[in-house]
Amino acid sequence: MKSSICAAVLMAASIPIMAGTPCDKVKADIAAKLDAKHVAHYTLDAVPSDQVGTRKVVGTCEGGTKKIVYTRK
Repeated sequence: MKSSICAAVLMAASIPIMAGTPCDKVKADIAAKLDAKHVAHYTLDAVPSDQVGTRKVVGTCEGGTKKIVYTRK
């Protein structure tokens, strides 16, 4: 009985992780950190993971299906 309860708790805890964090939240968190360091003239874009190319990845979102890329203006 204990093992089935433990398994249920672990399964419930992993559902939000599998769903992933929304890209807008991740972008806002990264922007807040950059702004706190007085970084200016940049953009953050969420792109599909397979379309990153040579751009600098600064975060992931939506369960790893998208990457947040940083571009200096």
